[in-house]
Amino acid sequence: MGVPGPDLERWTEEGHLNIVGVARMLGVPEDVYESDPIALIPALQQYVERLPLAQFEESDWVTLQTDLMSYLADFLVRRHGARWALAEDPASPRGYRYVVEAAGLDGVTRRLDPASAVVREVRHAPIEITRMLAAAELDLHLVRAPGAQPAPLYPEQDT
Repeated sequence: MGVPGPDLERWTEEGHLNIVGVARMLGVPEDVYESDPIALIPALQQYVERLPLAQFEESDWVTLQTDLMSYLADFLVRRHGARWALAEDPASPRGYRYVVEAAGLDGVTRRLDPASAVVREVRHAPIEITRMLAAAELDLHLVRAPGAQPAPLYPEQDT
């Protein structure tokens, strides 16, 4: 029996439902989160600061990383119009990975693996939600790096 094929629609929906559940658990109403995913940052930051990370077992890490990945991806989708996509990955048992892609300020579409972005954040503890989001925005060129020259509004325009 083969590995089931990818279902982007289901993956997207499950990730969104997961983070909406986390938001509710942390006291952020669904309608507040839906209208502005930034509203979750304070509650999520307080939550991760209180976690006993030194006592985590593997299942705890999987849950935390899943929740952070769901938030990061959903934030990028809702705030920047990103979308889930598939990336070929011969090293993966499925042969692909789920990634988020978005067109940057320069018009170039880039991809980000939310799982890798979350692992990067967790390895640089303490976990900072805003740093995780900002790093993803910079990776995808959705915002200008501090001190960077503004991009021309139109490609043919010189600065």
